[in-house]
Amino acid sequence: MKNENKIFKVGLTVAALTLSSMMSMGAMAGTTLDNVKKKGFVQCGISDGLPGFSYTDPKGNFHGFDVDVCRAVAAALFGDATKVKYTQLTTKERFTALQSGEVDLLSRSTTWTSSRDGAMGIVFAGVAYYDGQGFLVNKKLGVKSAKELDGATFCIQAGTVTELNLADYFRANGLKFTPISFDTSDESFKALESGRCDVLTSDQSQLYGQRLKLAAPDDYIVLPEIISKEPLTTAVRRGDEEWFAVVRWTQIAMLNAEELGVTSKNVGEMAKSTKNPDIARLLGSEGSLGKDLNLPNDWVVKIVSQVGNYGESFDRNLGAGSDMKINRGLNALWNQGGLQYGPPVR
Repeated sequence: MKNENKIFKVGLTVAALTLSSMMSMGAMAGTTLDNVKKKGFVQCGISDGLPGFSYTDPKGNFHGFDVDVCRAVAAALFGDATKVKYTQLTTKERFTALQSGEVDLLSRSTTWTSSRDGAMGIVFAGVAYYDGQGFLVNKKLGVKSAKELDGATFCIQAGTVTELNLADYFRANGLKFTPISFDTSDESFKALESGRCDVLTSDQSQLYGQRLKLAAPDDYIVLPEIISKEPLTTAVRRGDEEWFAVVRWTQIAMLNAEELGVTSKNVGEMAKSTKNPDIARLLGSEGSLGKDLNLPNDWVVKIVSQVGNYGESFDRNLGAGSDMKINRGLNALWNQGGLQYGPPVR
């Protein structure tokens, strides 16, 4: 009987602790959104310098595709895309910074994987850019395919899934390699340029961007192989559904704006019309999406007028209007042969 009482008491203690934990998580929900509104800006975690995605101009202002996500969230919340403070993070620092609350949002070329989604206390809000791992080599190496790289030395950025993908690919093809890890992307590229390694492997978008920073970019080529799926995604802390919804629907709004032909140049006029019900709901003259997200009715108008739709951001930072000249490819809209697809506002 003593043992049964002891087991019963232990059971009650465990139940109480579980209930306490659940109540604590419930209390956390919405705290990020409330805190961001209270302090008046979004603290956004970005990369430590990546052409096209996050970089500074000579005046120290931040620009880039990832930066635009941060700016769009600020525009949605405050009607002002400048209400952002940026924290530059290495790959090793990024998750700790988000988990600890140092940043409210991680918009930093981060791949959505099962282990990160399930075990790190974070949740991914939506794929901002579909990418894949590739290879950058000096032309003098004389190779045209990754399958010619048997025995090569690879520069790899620490804290990424890059080495795992590389190991899988080389194992499947019966090849050997030697990895050298670096903390930052700049260190990796300098090592390639100095000849310390034969190949740099990373997401293809990073390879195209960082190649522009080399002293002789035309001496290097990106090989044709793509060996992995790299859905680059924004992330927030788990258990904060209200904040998650704001970040997710900010990205969805930019996609839907492009699909519906709403641009930074015409959004003011389109916001006055109720002829197209899809546009009317998106821009807030009909429906309750803004209210449902605890945002002003014209939150999408503010995003598009100050940041642009998805296509405008892509072209300005990565595509035809940039030095990168990256083709939309998989990042074209679903009705134009790509994978980008915004759920409906309804």
